[in-house]
Amino acid sequence: MPNTEQKFTPAIIVHGGAGPIKDDSLPERLQGCKDAALAGWKILDQGGSSLDAVEAAVMALEDNSLFNAGTGSTLNSLGQIEMDAAIMEGESLRAGAVAAVSGIKNPIKLARQIMEDGRHVMLAGNGALMFARQIGFAEISSESLISERERNRWQNAHGTVGCVAFDREGKLAVATSTGGIFNKLPGRVGDSPLLGCGTYANKHGAVSCTGHGEAIMRILMARAALEYLQNGIEPFEAARRAVDDLEQLTGSSGGLILIDPCGRLAYARNTTHMPICSITIAGGILVTS
Repeated sequence: MPNTEQKFTPAIIVHGGAGPIKDDSLPERLQGCKDAALAGWKILDQGGSSLDAVEAAVMALEDNSLFNAGTGSTLNSLGQIEMDAAIMEGESLRAGAVAAVSGIKNPIKLARQIMEDGRHVMLAGNGALMFARQIGFAEISSESLISERERNRWQNAHGTVGCVAFDREGKLAVATSTGGIFNKLPGRVGDSPLLGCGTYANKHGAVSCTGHGEAIMRILMARAALEYLQNGIEPFEAARRAVDDLEQLTGSSGGLILIDPCGRLAYARNTTHMPICSITIAGGILVTS
């Protein structure tokens, strides 16, 4: 049962990537976001940590082949999968990330292990795999991560998943995971594993971004959104201003989700779609694109 004596009211929001959805998969994507949000909410509702909640939510999205993360990740120019992910806790500023990693079913789970290990913040490529082997982390064949949809797409463009959460202890956390952009050069690292770019959390809030990674990196979009919150801007306005900055300064597209220190949720995008699901006690379950 939830601990109703605690001071803070939990909240969670997930996104399934910003960009056009040209097929008929939108209802399934919205359901996938809802399932992921519910996985994280179950942890929050039982008094669990925001860190555990965002990890669980993003793992659910990584396991859904409709999303460009984990299973279903897009392919690089060689027809291979290389994934990025990051997780961060706002109060402690602890963080872990992986970049250009293959052969891992849930890169967000490996990012969490790097954070808990504490020696480094980010490991990339073969170094990330070596660490995974040292701690007994399960490996799988990269082939098993390639969905038929992505294989056909390569043989014949952006996407990321993320979650931010606020728990009953008043702690904030964020997790972001992606397969990157379609047909990218091998070794390309996007914004998702870079703190302050696609993923960031501190005492002022938590943000997960999605969209054109190279542009998001140039404006430090996640950190910019939190600076707006820090300056007293309301959450939805802070989100909108950060996305406006992305468009005005770089001409690029994307979106973000965020949560402030009071557990207020917000999102913004300048794309046609960004499937999201948020859950709060007051507002219930909200699913929108």
